Amino acid sequence: MNNKRRVRFAPSPTGPLHIGGVRTALYNYLYAKQQGGDFILRIEDTDSTRFVEGAEEYIQETFNWLGLEFDESPLKGGNYGPYKQSERKDIYKKYVDQLLKNDAAYIAFDTPEELDSKRNEISNFQYDASTRESMRNSLTLSEDETKALIEAGTQYVIRIKVEPGHDIIVNDMIRGKVIINSSILDDKVIYKSSDQLPTYHLANVVDDYLMKITHVIRGEEWLPSAPLHVWLYKSLNWEESMPQFAHLPLLLKPDGKGKLSKRDGDRLGFPVFPLEWKDPVTSEISSGYREAGYLPSAIINFLAFLGWNPGTEQELFSIDELIEAFSFERCSKSGAKFDLEKAKWYNHQYIMKMQDEEVAKLFNPILNEKGIDAPFDKIVGIVAMIKERVHFIEELWDQSSFFFITPKSYDEKTVRKRWKKDSNEHMQQLTELLKQTDDFSSANLESVVKEWIQTNELHMGNIMNAFRLAIVGESKGPHMFNITELIGKEETIKRMELALDRLPQSEE
Repeated sequence: MNNKRRVRFAPSPTGPLHIGGVRTALYNYLYAKQQGGDFILRIEDTDSTRFVEGAEEYIQETFNWLGLEFDESPLKGGNYGPYKQSERKDIYKKYVDQLLKNDAAYIAFDTPEELDSKRNEISNFQYDASTRESMRNSLTLSEDETKALIEAGTQYVIRIKVEPGHDIIVNDMIRGKVIINSSILDDKVIYKSSDQLPTYHLANVVDDYLMKITHVIRGEEWLPSAPLHVWLYKSLNWEESMPQFAHLPLLLKPDGKGKLSKRDGDRLGFPVFPLEWKDPVTSEISSGYREAGYLPSAIINFLAFLGWNPGTEQELFSIDELIEAFSFERCSKSGAKFDLEKAKWYNHQYIMKMQDEEVAKLFNPILNEKGIDAPFDKIVGIVAMIKERVHFIEELWDQSSFFFITPKSYDEKTVRKRWKKDSNEHMQQLTELLKQTDDFSSANLESVVKEWIQTNELHMGNIMNAFRLAIVGESKGPHMFNITELIGKEETIKRMELALDRLPQSEE
């Protein structure tokens, strides 16, 4: 085994990347960077029938958005390419021939109809040591018959020859030693003449070997295949170079049991894909975390905790802190329940952690869409006051629109509750006070207004509630005098006079 750690994320371009796949890639990335190793993207596209246009580009865009850079990939290249299995066709045939030569595999000509007939004949039929001698393959046919069928263009597959009665040991970094007896394994198809490509099982083993992969970190759903992969390593005499395995716990649906699926997202109203996806066939659009307003850093932190914990109370980690803290010893063996509210919490926390200027830059395009052209320092000041109130950047508009637009109407419920019978009179007096005040800084205006309230023995809550209604249009927003400082004296007085004109004197 190489001293240098090398891991790979190897998705198939059969549709949008599931958020669980992103979690798998993240764990690969964290381990590679922690160990000073390489993080590789390999596209496993041997199943040409399931290829979906745009899926490969989607995968690359996802990691660009998250900022998880590959050391080697189809786009970046590297010393162990090509990094797409469909471009490695000639490589695999060599190892298929090697397995055939060593009697570790055989050619099978059974048609789908013949296989179906056997399934009907034998309950729980499995193509293995107990049945292979009754099938149409190179073990039951003569060499000449086998050759004649191939030359006649008969479609065939090549199956790995699994001998029964052997204990296959999978040393898993999360689950420990897993022992499977070879008798329960079937002779899996490893190559198809129809497209002259190997199946996943052989291709991933050959590629991992040739690319010098030292650790295979993948989802739990691949654990049942691990004994077969170990058998292939042994059959190819690569046992000494076999990577270490780590099978990650599944992401579970938020309610009930089972693996998180797109249907769960559709049913409960949350994304299960990192980016928005438009199906090239049906044109159906599936939502993505990017488009929903999640920050890349928040998603990374959220996903890291789905199946791993640092063993401390700390929940907020930078990517560098995650790299330092990550370990397979702290990975769970059981599935991790998906919690959307926790994802929202992380997004809120990361907005809070961001510099006001950074948040303002993200907010500015939303303002432009609303037709608002405000000075950047004003946007920064507004963001500083309201970012603690939001989970997403787009929510900043709802929390701050009154800073940019004079209220044209007033919340009816708030009017009934906050605009008292004497509010008109008091707001007229307050307006005059505001006109006489030159220093509109938050601290000074607060002092002036509170002194006026106390001197006239007025009710603080009633005055401030009516004041907020006049300025904001409803009962929300940050500290009132921070609002008035930011919108300025002229706008404040304008809004007060507008409210006095539009809000009637109410009966208490």
